[in-house]
Amino acid sequence: MFPVPTATTAPDPAADSLLPFEEASLGSSGATVRPAGFLRGSAGVRLWLVILISLVFLIVIVGGLTRLTGSGLSITEWKPVIGAVPPMSQEVWQEEFALYRTTPQYEHLNRGMSLGEFKFIYWWEWGHRQLGRFIGLVYLVGLVFVTATRRVSLATGLWLFGGGLLLALQGLVGWIMVASGLRPGMIAVEPVKLTLHLTLASIFFAFLIATHTRIGGALPQRRGRGAMAAASLLAIVALMQITLGGLVAGHDAGMTYNTWPLMDGRLVPAGLMAMQPAWHNFTDNITMVQFNHRIGGYALAALVLLYALWRGLAGRMSAEIATILALVLVQVGLGVATLLLAVPWPVALAHQAVALILFGLLVRHAARPAM
Repeated sequence: MFPVPTATTAPDPAADSLLPFEEASLGSSGATVRPAGFLRGSAGVRLWLVILISLVFLIVIVGGLTRLTGSGLSITEWKPVIGAVPPMSQEVWQEEFALYRTTPQYEHLNRGMSLGEFKFIYWWEWGHRQLGRFIGLVYLVGLVFVTATRRVSLATGLWLFGGGLLLALQGLVGWIMVASGLRPGMIAVEPVKLTLHLTLASIFFAFLIATHTRIGGALPQRRGRGAMAAASLLAIVALMQITLGGLVAGHDAGMTYNTWPLMDGRLVPAGLMAMQPAWHNFTDNITMVQFNHRIGGYALAALVLLYALWRGLAGRMSAEIATILALVLVQVGLGVATLLLAVPWPVALAHQAVALILFGLLVRHAARPAM
């Protein structure tokens, strides 16, 4: 799914990894693998990536809470540097509150909010932004260190630099998303921009996991091209399902059609193509948005089940595949519970967290080198 460059020599099954940063050599005892630059610091680099993976997972969850608490528009300005300093006096708090009171969201949803209530939503958004800044700092410092100390090859350094650009794009899209909710007549961010923000975060999450896996974070597996393609397909479908979930969240579509398995008493509800032009239905029609997310969940669960059965019949059912199968069933259950209970935030947050964990496991499975 994520084509990190790999070695052209045959891997040793006993080796820790199949890397673009290693060279294979033959000794009297058979095939061995020796470092070719990157592997000298591989354990440290893998730890750096694990820290980043954990931080990205955390910020997605914090982002979900920021949305569920309605906090995302509480900070009305984008100050990449001085914005890291929160209000330190009552006067500054009043200035921030005055800026928020000029927004359509305050006018239409939160008129009469107290300063204490404003501080609650402000801290959620401020924390979300600071965590994003911290991730950027950890990535930048780590990238400079591993390249300056020649712990990575040129190709790997360029690959990691590309990941940094993706992270920077994610930050820019985050502000574009917030700005969309501050325009006249808007009481929330645009669902499509929220979805793009979530999708880019998920892609960066996948980038980190795939990179960690390919530099020795997982042992190679014995599998053919068909199994590799199927594993990649599952990861792509999971990403698409996260994207569809972003549209559901952006439209608060989970607050409607709170029955299962039927929608408005039907398996296929009326009004799926009620909007014109037709493509608007896929992004703005709440009925279509929820229906697509349901179908996407069924499709992912069915594909994972078929893949597990196929690998099991071939004698290749691993603990990793069994875990993925169990997790996708849990995720379907959480999705149904979120819907039937009309999106209580603990259940909704668990649904989002398990979605990211499942996606991460699918990416790791797809990125494993083949033997």
